Amino acid sequence: MASPAVQTRLPWGLMALALGGLLVATNPDQQDFEAFAGAYLVELASEELCGGDGLPLAARLVVQNCPQLVRSQGQALGRLAAASSRRYNFGLFSLYSTRIGGMDLMPGLSVPRYRALTLAGAGQLVVLQTGTESAPGPS
Repeated sequence: MASPAVQTRLPWGLMALALGGLLVATNPDQQDFEAFAGAYLVELASEELCGGDGLPLAARLVVQNCPQLVRSQGQALGRLAAASSRRYNFGLFSLYSTRIGGMDLMPGLSVPRYRALTLAGAGQLVVLQTGTESAPGPS
């Protein structure tokens, strides 16, 4: 017969093993990240471009429904984020490091450089850290 210490540790060990297996099975994959990042970037771009002085006057005259236009680009933004990200898969969870932006859309309108660190685990994605970086000036 097993000692009482082994009998006590066995259920805890089995629970830890089951929990670890559950975390591995529910670790969001690249497609989950792409969908999450697309929705997140739509929200950011809508705030940045559609509010206040986000767009130059000429662009505001052409673009009638800025939020709808940005929303329509959700999948493209998700693909861009996925292509601009590096995944560090630790099995139980993943970290996505994303660096995106810095390109000129039109004269006077450039996309700021944006970076984010996202935690993926237990079927969830959570942005841990974000920031913008100024684009290098003309040389």
